[in-house]
Amino acid sequence: MSDDEKLAKRKDELIAHYRQNGYLQTENVIRAFRTVPREKFIGPNPKRYAYLDRPLPIFSSQTISAPHMVAMMVSKKCLDLNVGEVCLEIGGGSGYHAAVIAEIIAPTGTDKTKWGHIYTVEIVEKLVDFARENLKEAGYSDRVTVIHGDGSLGFPEKAPYDKITVAAAAPEIPPPLIDQLKQGGRLVIPVGKKGYYQELIVAKKLMDGTISKNSMCGVAFVPLVGEHGFS
Repeated sequence: MSDDEKLAKRKDELIAHYRQNGYLQTENVIRAFRTVPREKFIGPNPKRYAYLDRPLPIFSSQTISAPHMVAMMVSKKCLDLNVGEVCLEIGGGSGYHAAVIAEIIAPTGTDKTKWGHIYTVEIVEKLVDFARENLKEAGYSDRVTVIHGDGSLGFPEKAPYDKITVAAAAPEIPPPLIDQLKQGGRLVIPVGKKGYYQELIVAKKLMDGTISKNSMCGVAFVPLVGEHGFS
């Protein structure tokens, strides 16, 4: 069996495991996990690590999240993504999470006039370049825009957003992200102490502008750095 065949087998086994355990439940998310090549986003790690169910170190003390966490955040219970939506991600990292979202809101091989788009903000300049290169190689640079900046401030230039996801833990939900969320939209973010247990919060902006919050589970993310994050 070739290395590529072994990698494909590991991916199939991971997807089957996630389906059995409830992490992958909807066809659009399953398709995205099958389509996006995680091995193109793991940096210096060996390719054989791509479909291990664990976070992997990349650059600048940052990590690419474990696949199950990405599956949870893009699930119907959390972001509930749909084709054509405009989304914002805070903490672009290697670009993998953005690529998975892009594959759901702008599926490969479908009518491009119906595609959505995702903007991802990353504060570490080295990771901005890394994510752009990975997304280009994987074929998602036309659906993902990577911005260098303070993610805790969001990206008001393209607001409001249907969905916002944050891949770093904040002490509380940054007010600019609430402001940039559409009525009826969702925001998924880890909230808690720096370096300790956090809660994955799903915040929904109701039609009257008020916010409802639901805690999904305990998580452990790197800290959000910026004006509304940790210093």
